[in-house]
Amino acid sequence: MSGKRGPDTHHVVPNPAGGWDIKRGGAVRASGHFDTKREAVDQGRQVSRNQGTELRIHNQDGRIAQSDSHGRDPNPPKG
Repeated sequence: MSGKRGPDTHHVVPNPAGGWDIKRGGAVRASGHFDTKREAVDQGRQVSRNQGTELRIHNQDGRIAQSDSHGRDPNPPKG
């Protein structure tokens, strides 16, 4: 399994029953459930920073809309 979808990522994804979930890459069960996307993204960023993972934020249709890197970035910004 590639690092892009493996345990080095967390995902904010829509829950089919409503609301938003935070899932670790490759996990079946959500590690958190929230009523709003904003709450899920805020908590997802905190978890991602703490664990040094990359956060992938999905749209309602399931596609990745945004990624935040909090881990080992192969191309860190200079400055």
